[in-house]
Amino acid sequence: QVQLVESGGGLVQAGGSLRLSCAASGTIFGINVMGWYRQTPGKQRELVATITSGGITNYADSVKGRFTISRDNAKNTVYLQMNSLKPEDTAVYYCNVIPFLATKNYWGQGTQVTVSS
Repeated sequence: QVQLVESGGGLVQAGGSLRLSCAASGTIFGINVMGWYRQTPGKQRELVATITSGGITNYADSVKGRFTISRDNAKNTVYLQMNSLKPEDTAVYYCNVIPFLATKNYWGQGTQVTVSS
């Protein structure tokens, strides 16, 4: 019904930057909330950032001031600009989308972000 395609992950040195993108397609007529989560092998999936249709953002304390979430409603796409990356940011990043009037959310396939020191 809804497909999410992530891109932008990769390997970067500490202090560097990456921009993640997640494009939604399928039978959708607008998206309420879009967000990013991350997961490492030894941890549960955790919230990174979310953004509502009205532009209200929410960030994990660990990324405040370094990451910026944004969205392009015309393209049904959410972005995560990641600056001043740290080794502890290393994880698989997943986008999450809640369409308007939806009873469930949708997950992307995940993209690996690796930060070396």
